[in-house]
Amino acid sequence: MQINDILFKLKKALSLTEEEMIKAYALAEYEMTKERLESILKRRQDRGYAEASYEELGVFLDGLILLKRGASDKVATDDEAVPLTNNLILKKVRVAMNLKEPELVILFALADVELSKRQISYLFRREGTKNFKACSDELLMAFLEGLDEFYYDGEEI
Repeated sequence: MQINDILFKLKKALSLTEEEMIKAYALAEYEMTKERLESILKRRQDRGYAEASYEELGVFLDGLILLKRGASDKVATDDEAVPLTNNLILKKVRVAMNLKEPELVILFALADVELSKRQISYLFRREGTKNFKACSDELLMAFLEGLDEFYYDGEEI
């Protein structure tokens, strides 16, 4: 799945302004310019389009958590880079939006994907553990579509 698509879908689903997105980057101590943000939110065929990096997506998700939930009292134990997987994207959005399992069932159902609470819990297990399920691009896309439906307020930004 394209990183730019994920950023655009999150912006649309959560009705985020560009200013809020830049603030999320700032909270994660990453300098994002308005011009760069505009270029990575454009469609591939538009003039001025630029590819977003995994780092930009990961930092944005960390900043989104800080923007929506505030800073954590927990002390980070390691600064080791963690590969950004679809499962980790799901987890970070879930944490940022404080989504519980019943809400996740609804989100997936809004995108015509029927998953039980148990099946959803498999997506949030640590890789390599029993019953871990890798999140496919299609499942992540369904989650983002459900998120858009769930938070849609009737206004386009």
